[in-house]
Amino acid sequence: MSSIEDDAPGSILSESSAFNSACGSDSVKAHSTKIREECKTEVPQRENLQWEFSGLTIWVELEEFGNDLTKAIQDMAEIHGTEVIPQGHMTAIYGMDHLGVEEAKKRLRSVPNKIRAWPKFKKPVGVVQDVAVAGNPGQVCSIAWAQLTLSSDPAHEEAMDLLYDIFYGPSSEKKASRDRPWTPHYSIGYDNPEGTPMTLGATLGVISKLPTLTTCERHAKALSLWSTEGKMGDWECLDRINFF
Repeated sequence: MSSIEDDAPGSILSESSAFNSACGSDSVKAHSTKIREECKTEVPQRENLQWEFSGLTIWVELEEFGNDLTKAIQDMAEIHGTEVIPQGHMTAIYGMDHLGVEEAKKRLRSVPNKIRAWPKFKKPVGVVQDVAVAGNPGQVCSIAWAQLTLSSDPAHEEAMDLLYDIFYGPSSEKKASRDRPWTPHYSIGYDNPEGTPMTLGATLGVISKLPTLTTCERHAKALSLWSTEGKMGDWECLDRINFF
């Protein structure tokens, strides 16, 4: 399978610059916004997300227009009193437990040899706000969330296959069993499911005030490697390669 190239606005940065010393320097945690004027009363703070995640994870990070994705994440946390997602992302591979950190970093830095740029994403095709409770049919974790739903195409599926080849090997059983097609989605809010104040109406309200969220196509600006072991507050960015 040949290397993937796309019309990204620039080339992959050199390995020396592929990882920001502050890997999350442009993360949501570094972004500060004011609570919207209509939120006149203090919002009760929710307990931080309690679900225990696992392993090493690869995220796709998207370009932003006026920090729109970052603002959506921050605004969702502010109006609901929930924990802020540490970095906006779409999950490409979750919960790897067969690699050590250094080997995972090495493989991430080899990605540009096969994937010069991640295929561009079209405009979102939907908005979801939902609740899952582990043990319920088809539900494997306990979380409330809100997301922008995007779509995959043959170029994305090829990129995913190449990424799985890099991190698992061409003959990996896990590669063969990955969900197909990929269902890319950009989460803008997480909460515990019990008594969550998160609603579809509030989610649509945040999105409606940031129109570029639903009207713009986007390039992937980076792939990042995260330790997602433990609760969300424990997550740590380990490395990143920038596409532009």
